[in-house]
Amino acid sequence: MSKDVIVIVAIVSALIWITVSQEALKPSKEINWRKMITLLSAGSLSALVITISLFQNLPF
Repeated sequence: MSKDVIVIVAIVSALIWITVSQEALKPSKEINWRKMITLLSAGSLSALVITISLFQNLPF
């Protein structure tokens, strides 16, 4: 993956996790659980993509 794509994925991932943290700060009755699960899944997937791409770029 090119570095530009990784930078874009990292920015989107950061925005997703910021949104997750804002949703988690709401009282339990006000949390939209469908939105929370979707954001957690997307955030985890983006973190996995970033981690794999960083490990692939390590010099051995």
